[in-house]
Amino acid sequence: MEKAILIHLSTNKKEKSEAQESMRELKGLASTAGAEVVAEVFQFRTEISPKYLIGEGKVSEISLLKEETEADLIIFDNNLRPVQQQNLEDDIKAKVIDRTQLILDIFAQHAMSKEGKLQVELAQLIYYLPRLLGKGTALSRLGGGIGTRGPGEKKLEEDRRRIQDRISKINKEISNIQKRRADQRERRKKSPIPFVSLVGYTNAGKSTLFNCLSQEKIFTSPQLFATLDPILRRVSFADGLYFFLSDTVGFIKKIPVELITSFRATLEELKEADCILHVIDITRPNYEGQVEAVESTLSDIGVPDVPIINVCNKIDLLPDKEELLKRNRLSNGLSLYTSAKTGDGIPDLKSRLRAVLFREMELFYLRIPNSERDLIQSFSKWTVVLKRRKNGDYSELKIMANPQAMVNYSPYIKRGEENW
Repeated sequence: MEKAILIHLSTNKKEKSEAQESMRELKGLASTAGAEVVAEVFQFRTEISPKYLIGEGKVSEISLLKEETEADLIIFDNNLRPVQQQNLEDDIKAKVIDRTQLILDIFAQHAMSKEGKLQVELAQLIYYLPRLLGKGTALSRLGGGIGTRGPGEKKLEEDRRRIQDRISKINKEISNIQKRRADQRERRKKSPIPFVSLVGYTNAGKSTLFNCLSQEKIFTSPQLFATLDPILRRVSFADGLYFFLSDTVGFIKKIPVELITSFRATLEELKEADCILHVIDITRPNYEGQVEAVESTLSDIGVPDVPIINVCNKIDLLPDKEELLKRNRLSNGLSLYTSAKTGDGIPDLKSRLRAVLFREMELFYLRIPNSERDLIQSFSKWTVVLKRRKNGDYSELKIMANPQAMVNYSPYIKRGEENW
């Protein structure tokens, strides 16, 4: 396990609490990547040093701290320019990475599918390319470990042309993925079955909520970015109605632009959702900042105006539920309070989902002669067929459909409720 020193530079004293929260998050990221944090260093400096980012005196202090703690990795909470990273490594005599490089490393560890691995590799190569130019093999001289996973040392030593060729090749493969996903979305648009996407800050409990709603047992972990590859499952209501639920990668403040670029094929799925569940860890002191980070990312992706339900999760961990619920209640009127772990609030969430997803539909019972086979089959293409049964020379269907679309089918509609 690598020993790491964490560094944060603030240029505004008013950002103290925000800086502390950012460092807590960086510590969690370092732990997820497999590092042991042995020291944390804060510096306030009104001007950023073009040579080191931090001041020269602080560089000397960190160099001594590295010797005392036997650290072999320095992680900056701020993003470093290539020249700053090079100068810091030369003077401190240790591997230096920044927040972006750390997040990319975690993604490299957690990507399981071919698509996910391609997207991570693309993000890393885009990030590493300016650091490779004119640097030769210097980037890999400090050995492996955190910040060097993914493309691997061999690729990091390739020249500019070969790196760009690799980026071009991956872009073509991802383009093919985008086309396949676009075809899938087009088919889904023609289906009457609603599509719901889970979004949220990393470690907000999305995967646990996904399991709770879908009755699945996908992997969950307190580590950040535990879920990377998208998952799709069917979720049913008690009356037979159902929708498809998709889990996505967690968001984070200062999410690397390289990841947004390379994961755009995956994140495009959010644009086609009929409803978005924004999972919020209501126990976090800075949950409002995390909400803003998610909303900002959704805006960057270009998610259209679709219903968003704020799911304030982990209420089982609140010390004083009633008081905190009053104090922390979000203002848009579409918020629900749940515990995906205990199931508290899940029935209310499913009721809200049913009302949002099927708000323009009503229940109909149909009785159609078996001789009109094409008509019977057509209903499954534009209505939600809950039940179907044969009754002599007739087929009987229980469906959910838009009343306006049912005007021409009034001869087949059975009046009154049926016991199905």
